[in-house]
Amino acid sequence: MNKTISRRALLQGGSATLALSGTLAALPRLLLADDTATRTFDPKPGTWRNFEVVTTVQLRDPSADATVWVPVPTINTHWQRSLSSETSGNAEQTSIETDPKSGARFVVAQFKADTPSPSLQVTSRVQTMDRAVDWKSLQDNRESTATLRRWVQPSALVPTDGIVRKTALQITKGAHTDVDKVHRIYDWTIVSTYREPKVRGCGVGDIKALLETGDLGGKCADINGLFVGLCRAAGIPARDAYGLRLAPSAFGYKELGGNPASLKGAQHCRSEVHLQKYGWVAMDPADVDKVMRQETSEWIKDAGHPLVVPVRKALFGGWEGNWMAYNTAVDVTLPGAAGASLPFLMYPQAQSGAKRYDSYDPDNFKYTITSREIKAL
Repeated sequence: MNKTISRRALLQGGSATLALSGTLAALPRLLLADDTATRTFDPKPGTWRNFEVVTTVQLRDPSADATVWVPVPTINTHWQRSLSSETSGNAEQTSIETDPKSGARFVVAQFKADTPSPSLQVTSRVQTMDRAVDWKSLQDNRESTATLRRWVQPSALVPTDGIVRKTALQITKGAHTDVDKVHRIYDWTIVSTYREPKVRGCGVGDIKALLETGDLGGKCADINGLFVGLCRAAGIPARDAYGLRLAPSAFGYKELGGNPASLKGAQHCRSEVHLQKYGWVAMDPADVDKVMRQETSEWIKDAGHPLVVPVRKALFGGWEGNWMAYNTAVDVTLPGAAGASLPFLMYPQAQSGAKRYDSYDPDNFKYTITSREIKAL
């Protein structure tokens, strides 16, 4: 059927030298025997890339009537065009629906309990582009007051009061412009958090718990979520965009790309902040942490390492167009879903009767995602 530090305390080479504890301590320099070369990470806007993304769901052992929800790209901006999404498979009913609160779109497929080998395929087509802000020139910063107000509001796992606000005010003390404030928060996030590979999926994104425990390890939903929450608490509109790496990085960083033949585990969220003179600007401190932790066989614990510097510089104001965004939705309630709302919508979801499938376990869900880059759409 087809249907259309432990916290690390010193900000090295950054715009601030502030740690939550107030203690300054030099980060250890780790000389790597296997990879000390400087690389270039230099996104260049201007060229659209065309991708076709296919998500295939094959439910394992549904015990009752089942429902599957698959996010589809919704974002349409100067850096992404979400063109179309189509479905096929043996569901009794399939539709593409829109979350009325956030505008996020997703496929809803319903299967009868006696459906043999329930399957759903979702094919989406998008165009993406590198992003990089020109800090020397003013940019189009037009945005509605309602939108800006929305993105300083808290969400369920990203509060803006209590320890989050206290931390944000400490980090930004003495900073006078929104750019300076965001730069301090960006640098603080990179050197105070760390990538923890053992965290499942993209993490939970409970930033209050991160700060209260003092253990700032996590993945993109945790690290970029913390960055976004601190920006909001400092009065700067900020949001995460939830999406998927589609292709290898053109800049040689193996951890910053996806394998088009199998995008299992390629989900990744990136951040945006709205600056008064530049509009919405790209940010991704979590990927800086990822390079530090996983790009080489040794954990790089120096944010000034030559392998890290190009990424740290470029991801303050830019990102590579080998990634697409599904949406910027938070606290999403899926129609007909049992249980609590989702903090974000980046993974396929399913339930059979009262059983929820584990979206972080694609092999037993079961689902696969692939992509291919094509000349034109």
